[in-house]
Formats: sequence, structure tokens, C-alpha cells
Amino acid sequence: MLMKALDTARQSAATATRRSPHMAIGGVAIADISGREAIERIETALSARRLTRVGFVNAHCVNVARRNATYRAAIADFLLLPDGVGVDIGAKLLYGRAFAENLNGTDFIPRLVMTLSRPTRIALVGAAPGIAEQAAENLARVVPQHEIVAVSDGYFGTAGRPAVLERLEALRPDIVLVAMGVPAQEIFIADHLDERHGTVFVAVGALFDFIAGNVPRAPRLARKLRAEWIWRLVLEPKRLFRRYVVGNPVFLRDLVLDRLRGAGRRRPN
Repeated sequence: MLMKALDTARQSAATATRRSPHMAIGGVAIADISGREAIERIETALSARRLTRVGFVNAHCVNVARRNATYRAAIADFLLLPDGVGVDIGAKLLYGRAFAENLNGTDFIPRLVMTLSRPTRIALVGAAPGIAEQAAENLARVVPQHEIVAVSDGYFGTAGRPAVLERLEALRPDIVLVAMGVPAQEIFIADHLDERHGTVFVAVGALFDFIAGNVPRAPRLARKLRAEWIWRLVLEPKRLFRRYVVGNPVFLRDLVLDRLRGAGRRRPN
């Protein structure tokens, strides 16, 4: 029995060694790590005061990256986490396996802030007027050990940008959550936020709307079946029609073309 256990441990270690830290979907290198590993990376960055940019990549993000060079350049040095069934389909088609864990931001960020081992100052930038304030209030009730500060909505524009940056510089938060939509939030983080404004910067999409209660989450069963995108489409058909009804077939078509070109035969980097 002991020898069998040792052999199993050796096989597990060998598998872990072979597993690449990234898989590229549409030219976007997405981290193939667990949520625990992602949280450890962020905690290490916070402890070392090492600037770290974090984003989440779903099928829509891949579509944008293929066609938007500015966005593609902006996320080049982000820690990109896999979000949704689309990128898992891509990984299975191109590499023969899914990502280690689905790390959508709506679930991952609350998990992160509840896991952080020390009191942390977290700044919120983005969403519609009033949403960041409500999200900060709701989040503070869940994690009272942290200081949650709503800095600005996402409609400050070029003229209001200096004031937002000055407030962040004065606040010096540990984490800045930016909710301005893809690709604006990632470009804003890459072009304007540095060590003067915080340590870890995270592009979080519609997170504030969910935390504020402005947009309801899908029922648990829909989330378990990884069909939350259908729920969101039903709630906001006009805004999300192009993203999902048009975008998902485009994403799948491009994946098939990648496969035919042999993209999945390269070793992930």
C-alpha cells in the first residue's frame, strides 16, 4: 500500500510538472492555475508591494483581443484568469484539456477579499454613478476587516481623469478594482495606473453592479451548468445581443480555424 501511494504521488508530481502555467486562446495567454494559486500570487504581490495587473478572459475578451491591438498590448503583462465555458471549450479543442478552474471575477473577487490574511485598503473605480458607493457599502458589511473606498464612477472621461488619479495617489490603496468594461478598463489600468496609485489593479467588468444589487446573479443551477451568460442575455438583450448571439459563433469559428492551422499542437507557454 505504501509503495502504491508513493507511485501515485510521483505520477501526480509528474503531471503537475508537465502542466503549463498558461494556455493561449486566440493569442491571449491565460493562466492555467487554481483559485488558490491565483490568490497566493496576489497576496505575495501585496506583501512585496510589487505592481500586479489582473484581468479575466472570456470568449468576448478573446474576440476583442483578436481585433483590437491596443487591448491586446494592454493585457500583455496582466495575470489573466479563465472566465467562463467559452475559454474552456477553446482549451479542450486546442490543448485537449480544460483550465484548472473557472475563475470568473464575480465569484473570484469576493473569494479573494474574504481570503486575504491581513487588513487591506481596496478602492473601487467604475460603473454608473452611485453604483461604486453602494457596492463599497455592501462589500464592507461582508469584509469589515478591510477598508473599502468608492473613488469614482466610470464616467470621468479625459477631463476628470487627473482628479481620479490624484485621489488614488492620496489614498494609496493596496488593491484597485476597475469596472469600466472591456477593453476600456484594461487600457486604463495599463496606461494610467502605476505604483503611485496602488499595488494590485484588477479589471472586474460588471462586478460592482452585482455587488450593489443593481443586477441579479443567475440562479445557482444556471451557474452550476455554466449558463449564466444566457441569464444575462435575457436580462439585458439589447446590450448583450451582439456579444453573445453574434460573438459566440464568431469565437467558435475562430477556434476551429486555429485548430485547423495547428494552434493546439504547439506547447502552451
